[in-house]
Amino acid sequence: MIEPQIIYSDADIIVVNKPAGLVVHGGPLVREPTLADFLLERFPEIAGVGDDPARPGLVHRLDKDTSGVMVVARRQEIFAWLKNEFAGRRIEKTYVAFCCGAFKEKSGVVELAIGRNARHPRLRGVALSGAEIRGERHARTEFRVLQEADGFSYVELRPLTGRMHQLRVHMRAIGHPVACDILYGGKNVCCPAGATRQLLHASTLSFSMDGGRRFQFEAEFPEDMAAILAGF
Repeated sequence: MIEPQIIYSDADIIVVNKPAGLVVHGGPLVREPTLADFLLERFPEIAGVGDDPARPGLVHRLDKDTSGVMVVARRQEIFAWLKNEFAGRRIEKTYVAFCCGAFKEKSGVVELAIGRNARHPRLRGVALSGAEIRGERHARTEFRVLQEADGFSYVELRPLTGRMHQLRVHMRAIGHPVACDILYGGKNVCCPAGATRQLLHASTLSFSMDGGRRFQFEAEFPEDMAAILAGF
């Protein structure tokens, strides 16, 4: 297993930096170690926390090849509270990504409803893509270009809603797919030499706990993305 990093833990929560290449939890088609396995081994008390035994303490998830910060509940009361905070959009998340091409607008908002691709159910999309999309739900993403070089843009992304694959779908919809994201950018998507996964990282997560405690956690920048940024 690729070893996650424990960023923080107390009686209520565990915060981890999930490495790229690690699946968050098990399922019918998962035949490899998961983040849930790692957490259960080190924090066995989370076995009964949550809505699904396969997702102990897990309130949200990241795609297998997306790295970055996640928060996990250690108690059922905290699980319910965090779930409500995510649903109410009171938990702030910031991502960074390398995207294809140069943005005409260096900051802005993408507000395009996201739904399931009728022909390919594992994919999400927006109606303007030309594909048949079902079950569309409102989705909003803020973006800000941080640096540009050699046909790539280094971008900060803030999802203001929590749709599946939201950032990847929105970046593709505006013509700047996440670098190396074959699923949404296609087999010829831009990809820096040596990169082997979609270059998307959940960098910060912040929220206020009951009693007014304010937390902000930052996940260490992954080596593959750091090497690319150093070459800009």
